[in-house]
Amino acid sequence: MENCGRVRYANNQLKQGGCVIPHYVPVLLNLAGRRCVVIGGGPVAERKATMLAEAGAVTVVISPTVTEGLRRLHQEMAQVEWIQREYRQGDLAGAFLAFAATDRPEVNAAVVAEADAEGIPMNDASEGSRGSMITPGVLRRGSLVVAVSTSGAGPTAARELIREIDEQFGEDYERYIDFLSSARAFIKARIDDPVRRKRLFRKLAETDILTLIREGSFEPWSEATMIAWIEEQTEE
Repeated sequence: MENCGRVRYANNQLKQGGCVIPHYVPVLLNLAGRRCVVIGGGPVAERKATMLAEAGAVTVVISPTVTEGLRRLHQEMAQVEWIQREYRQGDLAGAFLAFAATDRPEVNAAVVAEADAEGIPMNDASEGSRGSMITPGVLRRGSLVVAVSTSGAGPTAARELIREIDEQFGEDYERYIDFLSSARAFIKARIDDPVRRKRLFRKLAETDILTLIREGSFEPWSEATMIAWIEEQTEE
């Protein structure tokens, strides 16, 4: 991205000198079974395709050649398809997401144009501001997902922030999030009344399980413990 000078806000837009920095909205997507297309076969395309395949997406890679890593991904994962040719207009048909990751600006521009015309969210890996979305740096600990983005201004800074966050969020948070996930699922299955369910969710969030986990004194709740806790909250 070109150096646009000092950052300031004006009319709800982030501006840097004469440039307008997109105001991105963070979203977590369930891509399982959805068709996602990656145009390109280099290291960047490999990272994008791996991310999509790990999320369960039907991942289509279009490129005459691919990295050895992409070749292995295609061989080992049934949902990864490799179309061994150059990009053609119409290749994004039916796509849920698209990624332009070639080293040829004119090809990436053509992919962006097709995606825009078809209303398909897309990322131009060579210049994020040209696409309609960017992919943030991500830290995963079980069900806990922390995403960090600098809106394309500094990917290296985003990676450094991820490293710092990784040092702060240890395995304790993973156990805590796993507990919350299972407890909420139990409540949803047992309690039909939405008002009562919402109250239990609030009480659950107020329970200081994380401290117990950190102290090493937390014992996973059995079904009987969960039922007793629900009854206790109901009696209050």
